[in-house]
Amino acid sequence: MDFSLSVEEREVRDWVRTFVQRDLMPREQEVLRRERAGQPGLTGEELRELQLKAKESGFWGVQTPEEYGGMGLSAVMTALLEAELGRTFVPFRFGGNADNILYYANDEQKERYLLPTISGERKSCFAITEPGAGSDAKAIRTSARKDGTDWVINGEKTFITGGNEADFVMVFAITDPEKGANGGVTCFLVDRDAGWKSEYIDTMGEWGPAALVFEDVRVPETQILGELGHGFDLAMQWIGAGRYLLPARAIGSCERLISMAIEHANTRETFGQKIAERQAIQWMIADSGTELEALRWLVLHAAWQVDQKVDSRHAQSMAKLYGGVKANEIVDRVLQIHGGMGYTRELPVERWYRELRLLRIYEGTDEIQRRTIARNLLKGHVKVGGTLG
Repeated sequence: MDFSLSVEEREVRDWVRTFVQRDLMPREQEVLRRERAGQPGLTGEELRELQLKAKESGFWGVQTPEEYGGMGLSAVMTALLEAELGRTFVPFRFGGNADNILYYANDEQKERYLLPTISGERKSCFAITEPGAGSDAKAIRTSARKDGTDWVINGEKTFITGGNEADFVMVFAITDPEKGANGGVTCFLVDRDAGWKSEYIDTMGEWGPAALVFEDVRVPETQILGELGHGFDLAMQWIGAGRYLLPARAIGSCERLISMAIEHANTRETFGQKIAERQAIQWMIADSGTELEALRWLVLHAAWQVDQKVDSRHAQSMAKLYGGVKANEIVDRVLQIHGGMGYTRELPVERWYRELRLLRIYEGTDEIQRRTIARNLLKGHVKVGGTLG
C-alpha cells in the first residue's frame, strides 16, 4: 500500500502551493481591511485577473474534461489542490469550471450556457433550497405550470450560492404535483432577464448567498435541462458530486491555523515560561494535529473512491461530517491558544472561525450526514470495517 504522491501529483500540488504563497497570501491584510469595511475581499476584476494568471500556467477548468479545454484532473488531485487553496482565506477559485449537471445540456444549450460558463463569460447558480425545503429537498414547493409551449414558474429559493452574481439559474420546480420528487420535478435553465429577482442574505460570514423570487417567470419548453420530470435525479447528482471537496479545503485551513498556534505557543510567555511548555496547550496541539491527519485520509479515501467510480456517498458523508466537526474544534482551540488577540479582528483566526462554521451546515448538515451514515450501516449497505473490502 503506497501513500506517497506521484511525481505529477507532487508537481501540481507544489505549483498551487507556490501560487497561494506568492499571489494570494500577500493580499490577506487588504482582504481583511475590505471585509471589515463591508466590501468584498476580492473584486470581480481582481478574481478574474488571478484566474487568468493561473491559466497562463495551465490551471484552468481543474475538473473540466479536456475536450472542453479543462485539465480533467482526478478527484484525488483536485482534493489536494483544494487543501492548498484552503491555506488562505482569500476567496479564490480556479476559473474554467461549470456545474456537473450542465453537461446534460443538449447541443443548443451547451452553446448558450455550458461553453460560456466554462470560458467565464456567464455565471450560473443552482437553486433547489427553499424556506421550507433545506435538508428535505423533496419538500420543494416552487411550481412550473404548462401554458402552451411555455412553462410559468412561481416560488422562492433561499441560500443560493452565487445567486446575486448569476445571469442564469438552474432552478428546480414541481411540474407534476402527484409524482413530486418521484418523477415530477424538472430542472429549468432560466436567464435573469426572464424576470427572476435576487436579494442578498446577510450572514455571520463573508459569504453572501441570495434569495431568489420567481413570479410568473415564463420560459419556453426548450429551457428544460435533461428530461421532463427527472430534475430531482439531476439535483442529487449535483449535491453528491463533490461533497469531499468541502472538507478538503478545510484541511488547508486547519494546517495554517495549527501552524499559527504552534508559532504563538513557542513565542508567547506567561509566568516566566513559553505557553508551549503548558500541558493544556500541548494537548490542544496534539489533538488538533491528530485530527487533521485523520481528516486528510478520510478526504483522500473518499476522493479515491470517486476516481475508482464506486459508490462514494458513504465515504464522502464521513469526510464531510468529520471535517465540519473537527475543523470547528480546531479553530476554536487555536483561538483559545491566542487568547484575547484571537478574538480580535487583528488576526484572521476569528474570520476562519466564522467561515468554518458554515461547513457544518451547507451541502448537507451534520445531522443529515449522520443520518446517511447510520442508515447505511444499520441496513447493511456498508459493512463495519469494510473499507478495504
